[in-house]
Amino acid sequence: MENPADGIIASVPDKRKKRRYSRKLTFRFYQLLYGPIVFVKASYRQLLLLGAMFIIGAAIFVYFEHLPITSAFLASVSTITTIGLYVPNGGNFFTMNADEAMLLIIMIIISVGAATSLLQSVFTSLTDGDLSKGAAEERIIKKLTDHAIIMGYSHLGRYVAEKLDELGFDNVVVTRDTEIYHDLVNQKVFVVLENENRPIVALHEAGLSRASIIIAAQDEDSRNMLIILAVRKIRPDIRIVSVINDQDLVETAKTAGADVVIPASVTVGRLLALSAVTKNLVGAVFSEKIGTKEIAEFSIFKKSKLIGKGLQEVSKFATIIGVVRDDAVVNSIFDPTFTIRENDVLLVLGDAEKLQTLEKEAKAL
Repeated sequence: MENPADGIIASVPDKRKKRRYSRKLTFRFYQLLYGPIVFVKASYRQLLLLGAMFIIGAAIFVYFEHLPITSAFLASVSTITTIGLYVPNGGNFFTMNADEAMLLIIMIIISVGAATSLLQSVFTSLTDGDLSKGAAEERIIKKLTDHAIIMGYSHLGRYVAEKLDELGFDNVVVTRDTEIYHDLVNQKVFVVLENENRPIVALHEAGLSRASIIIAAQDEDSRNMLIILAVRKIRPDIRIVSVINDQDLVETAKTAGADVVIPASVTVGRLLALSAVTKNLVGAVFSEKIGTKEIAEFSIFKKSKLIGKGLQEVSKFATIIGVVRDDAVVNSIFDPTFTIRENDVLLVLGDAEKLQTLEKEAKAL
């Protein structure tokens, strides 16, 4: 019989993934919408300068060539764009007014420079697309709610973002690295660039007022501490998770306002040590209340003493987390009639010494 709660729990990630897929479609719509707008915003100076040169050129032709305004403007556009529909002074440069010639030279030089800069902006927009993508992201980020903000995109922040994406949990990355920023924009990852060491401004741009959790994953402990203090002052209700490399700063980080502090270097060091003495390590729990406990999995081989026995035999050595049988998790392990079979995989929690004993009982060596 299926448990109704299983369907409810499973539907939460599904809803999040559908919502994220919908946002991807919205992102593409905004990118198309804001493409021309951000291009004009990025190149309006060049456009204004070219427009001014067209008008100045028309004025020159009206004054020196005595052309009507419309014809003078056409002549100006023709000269600047080198189309050649009109040639000043009938093409006789020897008799051209010196002032007219000098003004046309200045106009053409300035126009060529502005046009070159404009073409470069067009090329950049077409090949990179950061302008329209950045504007689209900024619009969508303003609509996010209950999302996570990841401060830092080093090796830790990257894996945090990838896991949250896998879970369908909305997240915004904040980074100081412009290269990483452009890479993430091109990957359509929600990202905010922190400028001039102004994390508070970047946090607000990432939607701090609407976020549900802050993850401080910077490489420097000092920056993580700064983020904890600043965020806790602005949002007393928000959940803060922080990475700390110096174990001596763990309590300080908690005092500053972090809800969860993970000593990264200590955690990795302990995992390496446990992996050296236990071949079946799959994880570890570091708890203030129960200390360090290892999570391991053991395959039950044909000659194992545990075959045919209940889980109470295993519980002498460690706490049972689960049993995998035929590539599926068994839901009835608490049934008194449940017995261990050959090829079962036991998932257990315990300390290193007892797990080594269990390893021998399971014949997993």
